[in-house]
Amino acid sequence: MNEEQFFQALNDQGIALNDTQIQQFETYYQTLVEWNEKMNLTGITEKEDVYLKHFYDSISAAFYTDFSSESLSVCDVGAGAGFPSIPLKIVFPHLKVTIVDSLKKRITFLNHLADQLNLTGVAFYHDRAESFGKNAKFRETFDVVMARAVARTSVLSELCLPLVKPGGLFMMMKGADIEEELKMGEMATKALGGEFMRTDQFKLPIEQSERHIVQIAKKRQTPKKYPRKPGTPNKDPIES
Repeated sequence: MNEEQFFQALNDQGIALNDTQIQQFETYYQTLVEWNEKMNLTGITEKEDVYLKHFYDSISAAFYTDFSSESLSVCDVGAGAGFPSIPLKIVFPHLKVTIVDSLKKRITFLNHLADQLNLTGVAFYHDRAESFGKNAKFRETFDVVMARAVARTSVLSELCLPLVKPGGLFMMMKGADIEEELKMGEMATKALGGEFMRTDQFKLPIEQSERHIVQIAKKRQTPKKYPRKPGTPNKDPIES
């Protein structure tokens, strides 16, 4: 997906980028490639691939839920090089974005990136999601918590749902063949106060690979015992 195709594909979804946003995506790409030579941020570095598989794919979340609210707070768990929240922040500058990632080098990159893009209303934390979710300052405070290709549903629910405020939304961005995974994650989702709301399927333009956006509504407060200590959700997931 070249830049013109990227702009047109977003335009087809009702998202028109201004000159500042177009330049921000170009700067994002250049910064990502430059820093990727020093640290492993992504295996995808060809420009057309980055625009399709990182930028467009990240923004696809906005095709299925409304990010236009002026006061919306978004937490991105395990964002790596900033996906999906930084592309969304470029498109929706009013978003209040918090990223938590367990690798300090990624947080260093994200702080530099935010400076390069002149972003405000962003905060980056070097922490494990399990510890972050126990922190009273952040627990159950976010309108939307997102995770893209981080872990399976039963694990992600324990990492993310404790951060969603009751009445808020947990969004998982997934690839193909997720039916069995969602079924296995149902017990964890309910135990942590969530309920499956909807799953949307689409195909990435050009390469036609399958994607799913899974939305889970936060219906009840998460029991205080969750999340468990770091590493436990992955080793011993809550599964039916």
